Amino acid sequence: MDLAIAGRSASEIADSLRASIERGAVRPGAALPPVRTLADQLGVNRNTVVAAYRQLTHAGIVVTRGRGGTRVADRGTVPQEGFAPDSVLRDIATGNPDPTLIPDPSWALGSMAGRPVLYGEPVVDPALERWARAWMSDGLATADSMRVTVTSGAADAVERLLAQALARDDAVALEDPCFLASIHTVRLAGYRPVPVPVDDEGMTVEGLRAALEQGVRAVVCTPRAQNPTGASLSAGRAAELRAVLRDHPYVLVIEDDHFSMLSRQPYHSLIDAGHRRWALVRSVSKFLGPDMCLAVTASDPETAERLAMRLTPGTTWVSHLLQRLTYALVTDPRVMADIEAAGEHYRARNSAFAARLTAHGVPAAARDGLNLWVALPVPAHLVSERLMRRGWLARTGDEFSLSRAPSHRLRLTVHELDDGDAEQLASDIAAAVRDAENLVAGSGKIGR
Repeated sequence: MDLAIAGRSASEIADSLRASIERGAVRPGAALPPVRTLADQLGVNRNTVVAAYRQLTHAGIVVTRGRGGTRVADRGTVPQEGFAPDSVLRDIATGNPDPTLIPDPSWALGSMAGRPVLYGEPVVDPALERWARAWMSDGLATADSMRVTVTSGAADAVERLLAQALARDDAVALEDPCFLASIHTVRLAGYRPVPVPVDDEGMTVEGLRAALEQGVRAVVCTPRAQNPTGASLSAGRAAELRAVLRDHPYVLVIEDDHFSMLSRQPYHSLIDAGHRRWALVRSVSKFLGPDMCLAVTASDPETAERLAMRLTPGTTWVSHLLQRLTYALVTDPRVMADIEAAGEHYRARNSAFAARLTAHGVPAAARDGLNLWVALPVPAHLVSERLMRRGWLARTGDEFSLSRAPSHRLRLTVHELDDGDAEQLASDIAAAVRDAENLVAGSGKIGR
């Protein structure tokens, strides 16, 4: 192993290690020198090496395994939402909306044309901005001072918002379990994710308080239809979270209200009237389709100004043709009626499947959103493996977790299944759970 490690500070040591890893001197899975050994070799304090390893861990370059030491991370494909490529199994893990419920935009395409937009002009279409201000202000305590910005989807908005407020190794509070895109954004940018547990009412108060005590500079929260759990903030929980945040007015609070128009739950914000750094993000991808890469961000004026600096007219702004198409769709009464019907469809189909599972002996409850979050009495990977043998491709909660404990959850996307397929899947899940329970009981080695 050719590890030409040098440096006196944590950043210098981390950069030196990164260079060795990137040039292929160290393969994935290879062990790095123990902290004491490297500290003695470089003549630095052990805490300096610990800090260097921590920087690399937060960037996803290395993984720490306790007594197993620190090893180079496997840089293979990371989990993504959407269909699994090249699978012959029936995919119930997509996280996708039903394509038959996405409004047909063809009738509106003719209304998009008009005067060309040139360099130096406003990045937000005036008509869309007027509509967006009304849409975003409802239920937002800071609406009087908000500014509106348009980005290429919610993930783009969150990435830009964090980049304009944070430096490498800054701490960010993330829900645990967490939306895949948020995990990737934080890790790839080199920020330090601090997990905040989620329960039936959303982000927990004690979890947020603990994260703030650890010095987080930003909080990313999903107020409704949290992915993957489906939890939504209750009015009481939101009020408790606002009370905790009152002592931290300059911590950037980002609310990703991704399900917005489709949600069956009211919007309760953790952004208080006196909070100074905040952003509410709403994308159109769940109800107008993932290819409509547009999100509206309402934020405080300073955050909006910094965000706008990252949306250069003519290069990184969102196409005005797309903005005009979005405006035409969301202001059409027929489209809005279709969106309302789609939200009810997802609620009804998920509730029906949860009832089927419960009837088969696997208690389940539908919350909000496109997916179901199903609790299991055994590690989810055991059930997932047995579902594959029955022709189903499911997604375990391990992919959404910020901790290392084996997940006992499946996230299922079942709203497109007809009644016959839904009944078969419910039966197969129950059988897979029984098989996994028998395995656990027989081995005595795989516990909860």
